Amino acid sequence: MKIKLKKKKLKTGKYSLYIEYYKGFIQDEKGKIEHNREFEYLKEYLIIEPRTAKERQENAEVLLRAEQVLSIRKAEYAQGKYGIKDRSKDKLLFLTYYEKLKEERYESKGNYDNWDAAQNHIEDYCKKRKITFEDINEEFVLGFKQHLNKKARTKSNVPLSQNSKYTYYNKFKAALKKAFEDGYTRRNFATTVKAFAQGETSREHLTHEELQAMAKARCKHPVLKSAFMFSCLTGLRWSDINKLTWSEVRDEEGETRLIFKQKKTSGQEYQFISEQARELLGKRRQEKDLVFQGLKYGAHFNAEILRWCMRAGITKHITFHSARHTHAVLLLENGADIYTVSKILGHKEIRTTQVYAKIVDKKKKEAAYLIPKLEMDYEN
Repeated sequence: MKIKLKKKKLKTGKYSLYIEYYKGFIQDEKGKIEHNREFEYLKEYLIIEPRTAKERQENAEVLLRAEQVLSIRKAEYAQGKYGIKDRSKDKLLFLTYYEKLKEERYESKGNYDNWDAAQNHIEDYCKKRKITFEDINEEFVLGFKQHLNKKARTKSNVPLSQNSKYTYYNKFKAALKKAFEDGYTRRNFATTVKAFAQGETSREHLTHEELQAMAKARCKHPVLKSAFMFSCLTGLRWSDINKLTWSEVRDEEGETRLIFKQKKTSGQEYQFISEQARELLGKRRQEKDLVFQGLKYGAHFNAEILRWCMRAGITKHITFHSARHTHAVLLLENGADIYTVSKILGHKEIRTTQVYAKIVDKKKKEAAYLIPKLEMDYEN
């Protein structure tokens, strides 16, 4: 492969610098030649006709930077072709690299928070040691797993739950896998030590009777009651309800559907909602207006949900997210198939939804023993 620095003339009076990767050519049966090229635009620009000393100096600096990138690309190609290890990557601190990967996930709050929490335990494990990629081996990976299992503590100074260990270790493994892909390690150490098994998650939900009681009970904040009940009827997450605008609510031919982008997954969703769910939205306002105006996330609203439950005679520990669980269970109990439920909830994998099916199966099992035992006389 030939790697060259080239330039393209722009209408702005400058040259755009780019690197061409020439991988040869193929010739078809008719003799037509097709060249195989790839391009990397450097976002570096040369003034075509520099007139001042300053412009000539700028051109010299731009050209130097571009040639440095070219040298790096040639070195990277040689390392891959001849199996030469880039020794400079050995000296990079693992935590510096992990921090970079974490910050790339900043827009995804839930995922970012998990990466951040895992980092706290990685730092605790490494303590004051400056762990570079040169220090990473199977023993290091196994040591971190043992640290999570035996020494790591929560902020309340209690051992980590099974699911916390599972989550934090998986973030650690994801960083190791990416490091291997980026050429920082010669081996994928993420595969050398078996991960933690995921624990069964307790997903508190409301029965239909309990939801009816909530509907009749007083809630201090009407917008909170409407939003919570809307989540129970649609399965939308707090993050999507909180940012829902009227432009995402389509009233068409006597039906209503939502067209929105999930905040957690960035997936585009199209979802029909029931008449009762539409009633909870209230009177239509401007397209850019929030549907649930005044809805807030915080300790005050969370505490009000619990007080609202108490007024309804419910002692379960219900959070706003419990509304989403409630929707899933009610759908399955009323005959919806698991694939449909998975699509409504926006799950990428069907196994994420299967936990709700287990809840329904458990309820069916419990129902089998509700009828009191009959005293049978087999002789008559």
